[in-house]
Amino acid sequence: MLSRVAERLYWMARYLERAENNARMIMAFNSLALDMPRETQLSWKGLVAVTGMGALFDQHHQKADERNCVKFLMADGYNPSSIASCIKAARENVRTTRDQIPTDAWEVINELYRYILEHIDQGIGKRARYEFLNEIVGRCQMLNGLLAGCMSHDTGYDFIRVGRNLERADMATRQIEVGALQFLDGWDGTETYGGLLWTSVLRYQSAFQMYRHNVRRKVSGPLVIRFLLQNEPFPRSVLHSLSEVAGALGRLPRNEIPLRTALQAVRHTREGDVDALIRKEDVILFLENLQLEIGELHDDIAETWFPVYETA
Repeated sequence: MLSRVAERLYWMARYLERAENNARMIMAFNSLALDMPRETQLSWKGLVAVTGMGALFDQHHQKADERNCVKFLMADGYNPSSIASCIKAARENVRTTRDQIPTDAWEVINELYRYILEHIDQGIGKRARYEFLNEIVGRCQMLNGLLAGCMSHDTGYDFIRVGRNLERADMATRQIEVGALQFLDGWDGTETYGGLLWTSVLRYQSAFQMYRHNVRRKVSGPLVIRFLLQNEPFPRSVLHSLSEVAGALGRLPRNEIPLRTALQAVRHTREGDVDALIRKEDVILFLENLQLEIGELHDDIAETWFPVYETA
């Protein structure tokens, strides 16, 4: 497989996963805002921080109100991580690799792109926001299902698997970090609204039902952190995602350096003692180190298979 083709498949998967994660995150936070009493002020700027685009937001907006933050995360073209930008980039990567993926997948991503162009203005508003974002999530899942069910699981699909799961692991650590920061500031499960906060963190990853099914205890900070980090059977946990990355890398040629980094990240995630980290207030440092490892893994992948690349 040509290096440029592998790179485009990798980034297509990352952009699709980023768009879906952003849509899930906005929907969950919107529900949290509706559940909280009016006198409780929630910061929409926190969602911008999760994406790592806080500095870019500050360059273009003086006020971090709901509309500015939602527009930045959903529609602003100068934000490479906005939903609109991600779908546009994913579509371009699909367009230039159409001989590698099923025809139906191109049709789905093209229709999704057109849907965003036609409905993004209404989607920013409160009234149509949930319907718009739910449509984004559904179509992204449809596309992933088409690729999983209709595309040969060869080298090209392994690059898709690597991109999707690496992006998922990165976003999960960032979302857990937001909840952990609130937890260390006193928002534990005994506080009036602590349960709502952690339920929202679970909903960021569509994990609430599986948490209740597997943990069978009330929602609390340490249990949520452990579940989203280390519950390997749950497909959106950090451990599962990194294990999938390692498995896909293991089937690729010249994989020694990226595979070593991936297995190291898997080991660190699995061996993390969540209770001890919380007691010592080291959980934020642990998550930040894990994010650095994920970034290092991306660099190793790019240097091994994409000799000339641009970060996104």
